[in-house]
Amino acid sequence: MKISIIGAGFVGATTAQRIWEKNLGDVFLYDIIEDMPQGKALDMMESAPILGIESKIVGTNRFEDCKDSDIFIITSGLARQPGMSRDDLLNRNAEIASNVAENIQRFSQNALVIVVSNPVDVLTYLIAHKTKLPKHRVMGMAGVLDSARFRYFIASELDIAPQAVQAMVLGGHGDEMVPLSRFATVSGVGIEHFLSKEKIEQLIKRTREGGAEIVKLLKKGSAYYAPSASILEMVESIVKDQKRILPCSAWCEGHYGVNGQYIGVPVILGRNGVEKIIELPLTEDELEALQESARHVAANVAKLNLF
Repeated sequence: MKISIIGAGFVGATTAQRIWEKNLGDVFLYDIIEDMPQGKALDMMESAPILGIESKIVGTNRFEDCKDSDIFIITSGLARQPGMSRDDLLNRNAEIASNVAENIQRFSQNALVIVVSNPVDVLTYLIAHKTKLPKHRVMGMAGVLDSARFRYFIASELDIAPQAVQAMVLGGHGDEMVPLSRFATVSGVGIEHFLSKEKIEQLIKRTREGGAEIVKLLKKGSAYYAPSASILEMVESIVKDQKRILPCSAWCEGHYGVNGQYIGVPVILGRNGVEKIIELPLTEDELEALQESARHVAANVAKLNLF
């Protein structure tokens, strides 16, 4: 596999390291900042003799070096600062994403694309539109990260191993995301058996504000360790054709009452990209929350004036 990461900042470089250390393929780390991706790639490659990794990382400032990539991971763009929402990044990051999409269309017409840059659901729509790739080959990373945060917060509250907790967060990657507490379990047992309704609501709120919490603590920049781990899970499911069920920003055509739009839903993720959308039996309130989140994303997509 040839895996190209567009943007060699904190998210991109950490993602490159995780994918490379898993030996999932040769990684091409692209950035417009001269020599920066080359330096990061060289630093990682110098650890290969110690780690015993056979794959390579190549840093480049030439998009053509990413030609014929199997997977593109888009992390380029501005990061959030304290007081900013993901939507505040729309105009500047849309311009960057458009340029990336044009290069993908020019150099790699059969790739899978994972969009990470914010606002992720909107930019996933934009990149799918600009690249003209089949919709199932373009997806956004958000739900895996939001679900991991929800799982961790539950585990931390209960003082148990995070791996014992399963949970899923749907909807747009923003304040309107939909953490599904009804489906959250601890070793198969619903969390309502361990936590009060009030405590669950607090954890849902913290999940929705999870990114902002880290931005506030860092003072400058945003999260990258958990996002890069979330990207890795998606890439591994694709490269190994594991067909994991993961929440991703995927193209919906009537699913959950959402039509012609990217929004976070559970999907089967394999070698062909989004192979199937799983429709969970949601309550009326859960479905309305998901559709409201989709309407918010659609309003931001409309600001792009694509048509």
